[in-house]
Amino acid sequence: MTVTTKSDHAPACPGPLAVQHGATRFQVPRGAVDTHAHVIGLPPAYPFVAARSYTPPEATAADYLAMLDATAMSHGVLTQVSVHGTDNRLLIKTLQAHRARLRGIAVIPLDCPERERAALKDAGVVGLRMNVLYGGGVGFAQLEDYAALCAEMGWHLQFLIDAGDIPAMIPRFARLKVPFLIDHMGHFPTTRGTDDAGFQALLGLVRDGAWVRLSGAYRTSVQGGPPYSDTIPFARLLVEANPERCVWGSDWPHVANWDVMMGVSQLLDLLHDWAPVEAVRHRILVDNPRRLFGFPAINPPG
Repeated sequence: MTVTTKSDHAPACPGPLAVQHGATRFQVPRGAVDTHAHVIGLPPAYPFVAARSYTPPEATAADYLAMLDATAMSHGVLTQVSVHGTDNRLLIKTLQAHRARLRGIAVIPLDCPERERAALKDAGVVGLRMNVLYGGGVGFAQLEDYAALCAEMGWHLQFLIDAGDIPAMIPRFARLKVPFLIDHMGHFPTTRGTDDAGFQALLGLVRDGAWVRLSGAYRTSVQGGPPYSDTIPFARLLVEANPERCVWGSDWPHVANWDVMMGVSQLLDLLHDWAPVEAVRHRILVDNPRRLFGFPAINPPG
């Protein structure tokens, strides 16, 4: 497996919709967490890595927080965006300004000094991301060393990987002593079907206790735009496999997407199809992410 890279002339991708709205098909519960989004700065203050796979517009902390407010998300988790590589400065700045509301997932070199790791943890970083799909990410060559670092810091790991590559990684995943999460439901096209060996391997991991993010419908769907109904069978199987290990993320500002731009409202409405039972959606939006990302627990209504 290699990180996909392109030249410093990586194609520009559009920004998110300027105005966001909340779910229309269900009421987002109190304490809901959007577990995956990005803030993006612009050069020269926040340089882009040359080996990036796309060139995004700016995505400010103010716009991100406005999106959380508009969609009734009590809390959010920011993931270091690939175009900034291991330069986590904007991530840290945003977390520090909103310590109670936000948590973070960083991308760091393995030789990151102890003082810098301590600063990340103090700001609200709770995990590290390894990414083999977009340029600027950290690959799996030193997976075990990163797992050891996470164990030392009390962090978990997140993997951006095509489900087709999961079967070969199963032996290494099985030896990990820290929690780990597979992003975007395995990030592979729905045309492969639910019987695909990679997806079946993902289901097995989730049954055994791995976390999975129900997100990125527009990355896996082949419909080219909402409602992304071809993703429903995949999400439902993941929820059925282990509803205690599923979390949801908006993936705002939807980078590396050149199809029809959707709103977070449409992605939340799709969650109603992915998890039709209200109590299960509550786990996905509230209970599970608050446990994984270290937010205080929310008492159930009544």
